[in-house]
Amino acid sequence: MTHADLLRDPARSGVYTSPEKAAWVARAAEANGFAFWRIDLAKVRDKSGLLTALARALDFPDWFGGNWDALADCLGDLSWRPTPGYVLVLDHCHVLAKRARADVETLLEVFAATADYWREQGIPFWVLVGGVSEGLREIPQADKGA
Repeated sequence: MTHADLLRDPARSGVYTSPEKAAWVARAAEANGFAFWRIDLAKVRDKSGLLTALARALDFPDWFGGNWDALADCLGDLSWRPTPGYVLVLDHCHVLAKRARADVETLLEVFAATADYWREQGIPFWVLVGGVSEGLREIPQADKGA
């Protein structure tokens, strides 16, 4: 199994801790024609900044309301970005977690519910979180020989 094969499998998709220097993630997403976003959270200070950063990076529609429910709604209806799969990489999440731990926990809950929804639709939705590993699984490994 290649990395592209791994990302194509909706049954394995979800929210994971991000491996360091995982340059393969962007290449595998591109090979599959997936939407790929890398969002740096190092300078984000709070919930408002977090939701703004996500809305900008993912190019949310004008109706995005800037709250957790609106985030869940937008992530569950990516009709403005149709693609066979989605990959989000959140860099420096640990920096934000030091400032706003409860908001990071809520964010991860929203992402987990979103991944479950898209998995039921047969569409891979991956979120790789850099710097925060508590409660997250490590990303599955692709076979090295493939």
